[in-house]
Amino acid sequence: MRYHDSPFTAIYPGVTCPMIHIKRVVLDVLKPHNPNALDFTTAIAEKAPGCRIKLTVTAMDEKTETVIVVIEGEQVQFNVITEVISSLGGSIHSIDEVDVENVPVDTEPA
Repeated sequence: MRYHDSPFTAIYPGVTCPMIHIKRVVLDVLKPHNPNALDFTTAIAEKAPGCRIKLTVTAMDEKTETVIVVIEGEQVQFNVITEVISSLGGSIHSIDEVDVENVPVDTEPA
C-alpha cells in the first residue's frame, strides 16, 4: 500500500508523506496437491520479481496440503501474491507474520 497517490497529498500538498513497503509476509495457505510445491512457488516468483519465496508443507490429506509461504523482498505486492495463490487453487487461511517499512517520501517535485 502506498500513500503518495492518496488523498493525503491532496490535503497536505508539499508535505512529506509515508510510503509503506511490505518487506516480508508469512501466509498459512491451503492448496491442492497439484501444482506441486516447486511449481506453486515458481508461479508466485514469476509474478513477484525481486522477491524470495519459501514454502514449507505442514500438513497433507487426501486432496490438499497446508503450507506456510514466506515472501520476502524490497516491496512485496500483497495483492499480486493473493491473486496468484487464488489462481492456483489455493486459499489463504491466515497472515501469520508481516514486516513493513514506513519510507518517507517528499511530494515536492525535485
